[in-house]
Amino acid sequence: MRVVFDTNTVISALFFGGRMAWLVQHWQSIEVTPLISRETAGEILRVLAYPKFGLSQPNIDAFAARYLPFAERIEGTQQTMDHPTCRDPEDQKFVWLAIAGKADILVTGDRDLLDLREQASFIIETPTEYRLRHQGIRAD
Repeated sequence: MRVVFDTNTVISALFFGGRMAWLVQHWQSIEVTPLISRETAGEILRVLAYPKFGLSQPNIDAFAARYLPFAERIEGTQQTMDHPTCRDPEDQKFVWLAIAGKADILVTGDRDLLDLREQASFIIETPTEYRLRHQGIRAD
């Protein structure tokens, strides 16, 4: 399964753990292929460097090493022609990545991305919905 995890999902799993901690082991398994682009990888690194997290560069590198090496890098993510347009231009990179990487699912908690569910050729769901799917439980 090819999956785009948005930045907040990745950071929450890496840094805060809790309900999302299972994702780290999940994307490190062969069950799923996380997809990244230059833009999404750069955003993860920028967010990890936010002063509010107080991480040193070696700590940033250690957190990033728990995700980035397990992801497949997709090039040319902005060259897609027919795609849903996100209200927030900053989130459009995840849509482009999902299309260019032929993702099955985009996992996000972002309302602007979730609102594209009916327009996308791939599944868009919350981390909770994704976990239920992974466990074979229907969310309805």
